[in-house]
Amino acid sequence: MIVIVYICKTITIICISLKILISLYASNLKQKILNIKNSILDTAKKTIQIESKAIANLEHLLDDDFTNAVELIYKSKGRVIITGIGKSAIIANKIVATLNSTGTPSVFMHAADAIHGDLGLILEDDVVICISKSGNTPEIKVLVPLIKNAKNKMIAITGNTKSFLGQQADFILNAYVEQEACPNNLAPTTSTTAQLVIGDALAICLLELRGFSSNDFAKYHPGGALGKRLYLRVSDLSSVNEKPQVQLDTNVKQVIVEISEKRLGVTAVVENEKIVGIITDGDLRRMLTKSDAFIHLTAKDIMNSNPKRIEEDAMAVDAMELMETNEISQLLVENKGKYAGVVHIHDLIKEGII
Repeated sequence: MIVIVYICKTITIICISLKILISLYASNLKQKILNIKNSILDTAKKTIQIESKAIANLEHLLDDDFTNAVELIYKSKGRVIITGIGKSAIIANKIVATLNSTGTPSVFMHAADAIHGDLGLILEDDVVICISKSGNTPEIKVLVPLIKNAKNKMIAITGNTKSFLGQQADFILNAYVEQEACPNNLAPTTSTTAQLVIGDALAICLLELRGFSSNDFAKYHPGGALGKRLYLRVSDLSSVNEKPQVQLDTNVKQVIVEISEKRLGVTAVVENEKIVGIITDGDLRRMLTKSDAFIHLTAKDIMNSNPKRIEEDAMAVDAMELMETNEISQLLVENKGKYAGVVHIHDLIKEGII
């Protein structure tokens, strides 16, 4: 009996010890996870701080070469050819995309491919932008003299103004950064961000010089949601919908049939082709809760005589704003004061406007 009691006590002590050890382990594990999370956030914040500091410093590196480079591109009869190697080539691709979408025809040319046949991309009136952090890579050293021999003007985006590229370029856009965000100061991080920002600055300056408007932007972005916001009109949406309408004296049964058949949850009440009211699904539900005897009612009895409406040549985005402001799902559409149809919030969602 004594042995059994002793064993039980021993087991109890072991269990208590295990619980304490597990609790300590869990506490330490929780603290380690917390430390890892804090370390990740600290690294992320430090990266952003390093890069934002470098970007802020670019403002002080701008000089007449930047102005001259912008004017050169603006006055050029050719395109902008942008080239680079490694990560700079990726940045070059993005700058090309930005320039093309804002009215400056541009082409990407990989520096390595250029010296193996792609140099033929460059035409007589083209302006070449070479991007290189060091300005001394082997590919750049081979490529630059070939560009110079062809008499094309060349702009350098580099962090080393005294490099081979810097010395050969007609204009230098200084992309110097004090350090990379990489803890080893090796992986291109801050430097590529600086190159990208300079490219954006070039694009926006050219955009303003060209007077590039929202209408121009829409021409270059017809398929995207941004472009649709700029060119899609109410008539583009309402013209493909049914055109539900009833008269003032139409009975409730026919009103319900019209709304159901046209599948827009609404019908216009029209007199002499002009909108005099609107009846929605909600109006019908409210009617049913107020009265059991509704067979004798007409459209005039249940309609809203002050419906929200919009002209068919208005922008679709204006219809969206009107719906959001008034918390409604449909708008009646007019054409010079005459009823022209319905635009539904689902139309806007389908087109990516919302």
